Amino acid sequence: MENKLIRDLLFGFIRLHILHHASKEPVFGAKFQNELKRHGYDISYGTLYPIFHKLEKDGYISSEKENVNGKIRKYYSITKEGIAILKNAKVKANELVSELNEGD
Repeated sequence: MENKLIRDLLFGFIRLHILHHASKEPVFGAKFQNELKRHGYDISYGTLYPIFHKLEKDGYISSEKENVNGKIRKYYSITKEGIAILKNAKVKANELVSELNEGD
């Protein structure tokens, strides 16, 4: 059961990470997978793309296809709804981090 809780938390962190980076510039799978690896998340495309698709389906990001060297690449950008949820999540995350660090 503990592993499921950790997995759920990590997936939440990954979703926030996607929204954060998509708020700065459009992101795409391969580059974003490398970004996640930089932070210690080693997830497959088979795990990453469904997260992108769910965020898009829920209206937090939108995608645009672009031809790059003869290959179609999907770039994801944050939407107004995504910006609002990211802003709210940042407040909640900062509150939690402050509380977790009390007394350290």
